[in-house]
Amino acid sequence: MAETIPWRSYVALGDSLTEGLMDLDTAGRPVGWADRLAQHLADRAGEPLRYANLAIRGRLLRPILAEQVEPALALAPDLVSLWGGGNDMLRPDADPDAMAAAVEDAVVRFRAAGTDVLLGLGVDARDSPVIKLTRNRTAIYNIHIVGIARRHGAHVLDAWNMRSLRDWRMWHEDRLHLNALGHERTAQAALVGLGLAPDRPDWDEPLPALPPMNRRERLDWNVVWAREHLSPWMMRRVRRTSSGAGRSAKQASYRDVAPSAGA
Repeated sequence: MAETIPWRSYVALGDSLTEGLMDLDTAGRPVGWADRLAQHLADRAGEPLRYANLAIRGRLLRPILAEQVEPALALAPDLVSLWGGGNDMLRPDADPDAMAAAVEDAVVRFRAAGTDVLLGLGVDARDSPVIKLTRNRTAIYNIHIVGIARRHGAHVLDAWNMRSLRDWRMWHEDRLHLNALGHERTAQAALVGLGLAPDRPDWDEPLPALPPMNRRERLDWNVVWAREHLSPWMMRRVRRTSSGAGRSAKQASYRDVAPSAGA
């Protein structure tokens, strides 16, 4: 039975998280939580949803806002999601106060245009041996985002408090990007943030626990990760290159997302 969904058009803004990097379809194209959310909204409404995704991997927050807000406004969507800042937090000079102020300016513009806004919180990285160093800055930024949402009537995708995302089985082996399972859990969090019921009540329940690694297993796991993922990432930082250099928006114009068969 179709639900009353107030949004018939949706535009997603962001970086690799919203582009869906590491959550690939059978043709090798990124899917991600925003594509999954668009499908859920179409299924719930029982009619097509117009959907665009302006996200570009590797983008810092300022370029996201500079490059994606105007095109999103031009599309005049009913709903936008804005989730970024993760790449900024990996840099020691990240300023969460200035970042949040820039986000608020964008939210004000969207709300003045009559567009509903879904804002994403940063993930709690306390279990990551390296990224946990960003935890304090991310928490400050998140507090700002919650306040912005309250002031302007926006919605919040609360990734910070997702228990399921503390399990590395939700992540690609690079430990920076969610895998398909993590993106689907995040799409459920987006539904909840929008005030809709999740598909299942246990959507954020942790997976069954695995046997703990012994010291040697954990060392080997971290050594492989450092060699195959951390080291190349650090070299890109040294060279000041971005994974998104020369790339354009994932889906710059609307496409119709039809309800799934049997939805």
